[in-house]
Amino acid sequence: MARRTDGDRVAVIADLIKEQPGLTPAGIAEALGLDRSAVTRILPALEDQGILLEEDERGKLSLFRWW
Repeated sequence: MARRTDGDRVAVIADLIKEQPGLTPAGIAEALGLDRSAVTRILPALEDQGILLEEDERGKLSLFRWW
């Protein structure tokens, strides 16, 4: 079985945040079966692809803008 690339994970994480706004990086990791460090490493790649996130004071993420 092939390993997912970070590019694949960017799309999966973006879709998850779109469907379930308010997740924390730890919640994203749990939902996708990833290490939290992997999610934290991948989150900046969303911005590189024009997907901007909004983080509240508790660290919960939601989409701000998707280009």
